[in-house]
Amino acid sequence: MKPLFNKIDCVSLPVDNLDEALLFYHKKLGHEILWRHATAVALKLPDSNSELVLHTENREPEIDWKVDSVPEAIEQIIAAGGKLKAGPFDIRIGKCAVLCDPWNNQIVILDTSKGLLNVDENKTVIEDD
Repeated sequence: MKPLFNKIDCVSLPVDNLDEALLFYHKKLGHEILWRHATAVALKLPDSNSELVLHTENREPEIDWKVDSVPEAIEQIIAAGGKLKAGPFDIRIGKCAVLCDPWNNQIVILDTSKGLLNVDENKTVIEDD
C-alpha cells in the first residue's frame, strides 16, 4: 500500500504582524521568502520543499499534509477510523479538508490540483482575475 501523506506541505503559524514576523524569521533567522500576499507569507525550509507559512488569519497553528487527492484521502482516512471535521473546500492551489484521527489529533490535508501560486519578481502572489 502506498502511504497516504506525501510530505509536510507547510507548518502554519499565526502572527500579529507580517512585517515583524519577517524581521524575525527572514532577516534574523535567514529564511528565504517564497511568496507573500496580504495575510500570509511563505518561507523556505532548507533541505526540503516544505514551507513555513506565517499568517494573520484567525486560526490556530497547524501542519498541512500534502496528498495526491483530497477527496480520495478523505475516504481513506474515514475508512481507517478517522472523522471529517470540515471540507473538502476549495483553496487557491486545490482542495483542503480538516479531519481527525481516532485520538482526536487534527489532520489537515491539501492537494495542488489547481497548481502552485504564481508570484512576481518581488515574490508577491499574482492575484487571479
